[in-house]
Amino acid sequence: MGSAGGDEEGGKQLLPNPDFPEELIQLLKEKLDKKEVPFLKYLGKNLTMIWIDENDSRLGLTRFEYSANELFRRRKLRLSCGPVTIGLNPMLNRDTALYKHTLSHELLHACGLLDHGDIHANLVREIAPPPKLVDSPVLQEMRERVLEKLPERQWICGDCGYTWERKRVSMPARCPKCAKPFKS
Repeated sequence: MGSAGGDEEGGKQLLPNPDFPEELIQLLKEKLDKKEVPFLKYLGKNLTMIWIDENDSRLGLTRFEYSANELFRRRKLRLSCGPVTIGLNPMLNRDTALYKHTLSHELLHACGLLDHGDIHANLVREIAPPPKLVDSPVLQEMRERVLEKLPERQWICGDCGYTWERKRVSMPARCPKCAKPFKS
């Protein structure tokens, strides 16, 4: 895995573009039904890998040159998808499992699984499972960024008045002291 050009991560010079995922494309060819992923056979010549801005809130993106209508037509007729660009956030270089997970997710889009449905989610989980929050420095960093921007720094139970520091983005289901359903 490389990273954004000119930056240094752990003393290593970072590559100008992410590595081309040849082995992952081969794995997808072995695992997937050609009907589900009609663009897979064209990726070798149509795929470009780039880095996106590290301050971007997204970990990855897939961009097709053609419009959604043209992609739908090409998917139906099993034609080439045309040029495809997968952009990855350079922060993924600090987390190998998240890098593989994000790349697998974006590759499935590039192959023709455009929706975030059950098939897409199950395939990504099977090919490259997501890391747990506790094992991922990048996910922890992203959570901290979100928490810093939220107005509430602590939770206060509406029943017992217990106060605790906010460490999660979503509202808790129960108070950790009185165990009643949480209401603020």
